[in-house]
Amino acid sequence: MNPHTGTKQAAKPKEAAPTLDRTTFGYRLRTARKRFGWTLAQLAERSGVSITTISRAERGQLALGYENFTALGRALDMDMNAMFAGAGVKPAQFDGPVVTRAGKGVVYRGLSIAYEFLGTTAAGKQMSPIVGVVHARRIHGPEDFVRHSGEEFAYVLSGEIEVHFDNGEVVRLGRGDSLYFDSRLGHAYISVSRQLAKIVGMTIGESGHMKSAREAPEVEAVEAVAKKRIGRGGKA
Repeated sequence: MNPHTGTKQAAKPKEAAPTLDRTTFGYRLRTARKRFGWTLAQLAERSGVSITTISRAERGQLALGYENFTALGRALDMDMNAMFAGAGVKPAQFDGPVVTRAGKGVVYRGLSIAYEFLGTTAAGKQMSPIVGVVHARRIHGPEDFVRHSGEEFAYVLSGEIEVHFDNGEVVRLGRGDSLYFDSRLGHAYISVSRQLAKIVGMTIGESGHMKSAREAPEVEAVEAVAKKRIGRGGKA
């Protein structure tokens, strides 16, 4: 309220979240590839992403899904934070608390989710936290399923989603529900509520501990077979 006029003061306009458009992302991708002196074919071979997809992404003609940009990041030894940091912001070594203010993450509209990447100034962090708006409404085909190493967590802030897995399983989640799964299993998110669903997501790469835990049952099974053979007089 203005004490002199008795009128309400206009609210300050809310600043929009920094957005990483396709053209800027494409430029960063192309610059990283050129730094290695690689052709499109060489990057495609190292990343598993098709030449056409890389070429269109570099020209800003295609939004990449999570699986593709993580694969390209690994191939180019490019920190995810460097790919998605705001313009003119260089990620710093992660050696203290990193704060991302409300609405200040870096937004990138992917194929099925509009990602707001959080903590992008922390280089080398193990987790990749995002706030996502799921804009996909249906599964078009096998190409919609994403798979990557590590584990994934999703918590629904608003709306409802279905998470489809390539083994045929479908999990429906509403506000307050969460899901944790092995992200090597092909998965796809779609919104099933009237409004687009909003989620908090987290991915983490596979650590040595995770790998050991995953392989433990396999090792135990091999040891069990070996013991049976020995018990029958066979060779270990």
